[in-house]
Amino acid sequence: MNDISNLYQVMKPGRLIDIDGAEHKIPSNIEVGENTKADSSGIFKNFFSKLPLGLKVGNNVTFSRSSLATEPNGYIEIGNYTFMSNASIACYNKVIIGSYVFIAGGVTIVDTDFHPIDPAMRLADTLAISTVGKRDLRPRFDSRPVVIEDDVWIGFNATILKGVTIGQGAIIQPGAVVSKDVPKGAVVCGNPAKIV
Repeated sequence: MNDISNLYQVMKPGRLIDIDGAEHKIPSNIEVGENTKADSSGIFKNFFSKLPLGLKVGNNVTFSRSSLATEPNGYIEIGNYTFMSNASIACYNKVIIGSYVFIAGGVTIVDTDFHPIDPAMRLADTLAISTVGKRDLRPRFDSRPVVIEDDVWIGFNATILKGVTIGQGAIIQPGAVVSKDVPKGAVVCGNPAKIV
């Protein structure tokens, strides 16, 4: 059995995890519990939260090849003993994840569409975020919090969309696209995800 302990370092705000040569420091506006580890500070490459507390992480959480991306008002909270492997959270306002949650590779969790629905507004947004645009001129778009309760398992390549609450102990099958709430203990699959 291989020892993987040297692949992860304890996360400390304001420091750099230098295992892989990433150049992004761990943000200072985060709170991290004991023994929470990551394999790269590159997980914060797109972490732009300007809130006094943009990320709160519990104890014994592991981030492996993942991404925590926020907009300036984004807030992410993750409970204890959660494992996130090669997954991505894109947060405009709020994403809350409980304890003992397993998030598999390719999973995407978003609290907004990150663009307006109206075609003309989408065009204006595309221009605003381009290299010649001004991000502060982006049109408004809808955002609703995502809540994932304790003991949830999210399978490979699943997508959790804005406004969704996933109940305790639920199982999200690989590839599921979750656009509606999932009851406690339910198993869902498909696109759109339905209870099995």
